[in-house]
Amino acid sequence: MLRDNSYARLSDFEPKAQELAAIRQHLHAHPELSFEEAETARFVAEKLQSWGYEVTRNVGGHGVVARMKVGDGTRSVAIRADMDALPIEEETGLAYASQFPGKMHACGHDGHTTMLLGAAEYLARTRRFDGTLNLIFQPAEEAGAVSGAQAMIDDGLFERFPFDAIFGLHNHPGAPAGTFLMRSGPLMAASDTVDITIRGKGGHASRPHLTVDPIVAACSLVMALQTVVARNVDPTQAAVVTVGTIHSGKATNVIPETATLSLSVRSFEPKVRDVLERRIRALVASQVEGYGATAEIDYVRGHPVVVNAPEETEFATEVVTELVGAEKVLPCPLIPGSEDFSHFLEHKPGCFLRLGNGENSAILHSPKFDFADESLTTGAAMWARLAERYLHD
Repeated sequence: MLRDNSYARLSDFEPKAQELAAIRQHLHAHPELSFEEAETARFVAEKLQSWGYEVTRNVGGHGVVARMKVGDGTRSVAIRADMDALPIEEETGLAYASQFPGKMHACGHDGHTTMLLGAAEYLARTRRFDGTLNLIFQPAEEAGAVSGAQAMIDDGLFERFPFDAIFGLHNHPGAPAGTFLMRSGPLMAASDTVDITIRGKGGHASRPHLTVDPIVAACSLVMALQTVVARNVDPTQAAVVTVGTIHSGKATNVIPETATLSLSVRSFEPKVRDVLERRIRALVASQVEGYGATAEIDYVRGHPVVVNAPEETEFATEVVTELVGAEKVLPCPLIPGSEDFSHFLEHKPGCFLRLGNGENSAILHSPKFDFADESLTTGAAMWARLAERYLHD
């Protein structure tokens, strides 16, 4: 077994800082949206092949899986990074800003990919582990309910590339660069989407008594929905019900036939998730019926809760503490955003970490966001050390 000081350290990656920054900035300048990551996947696959990995392309779309077995160890670990960008017009003004109008890496997936590539090169060069390493470069994390994680699973990820545990990471704006945020159990929320169509009876705006106004029903429903969390969810639990869109009508002198609403629903516990759906459906029916209208509901359950396994979280916490020191390992709050890494964790034990992106970082999905290059060596060293520690002899 390797001595503690023989596992990957930050100093092992400091000479690679400029190289990693160049890779990250290249990816940042050439963003590709979900399900369109062909060039990014090619870039990643060619580097991995040049380092001696067994590389499989086009897993669940443009997904890339790299495997390397060293020694005769029976343990196997997977580490995942996401690759896709967002449909956002970049406003950073950086020299390496997106070259593709309307597309940008506004969530830091360029940094996630780069850190795992940095660890991949180190691990292939040193080969100080005993077992099987699986590196998963996932497409379409930003795609919504039908995302890259589920697509890779449906394409036989677990059967074709078996592993014992899986780890992933996301950058965390607001936390100092180089720090890690850790949490066992529920971490990131389940995300559901609800589309509601209210059907009334249209007519002339001057004769409302001859109509059934769907706008009035919709506005009443919006207010009623605000009671779901406040009056139906245990105050010790967290949940969110947000009406994100409401559309109806095209003219001031016409009462329209329909009104549509779209909701984003977030929760951290399966029982709370069920309560939210039950109460939303009941309120929609009762509120709309009270105005003489009817409603159609399309309730789509998206990503489940990200639930970190206790044993794997304890292990990952040990790794990051050894790497950066206890003072740079912080407790992570519950995060109401969602992550399709949760689909992997429904099948395999693992841990999803958060890596500080700077206290002054723009928020995720902002047109001014940029990944902090000073975190690249920290993330790469962490993945390398985690793989070595998990696959010890």
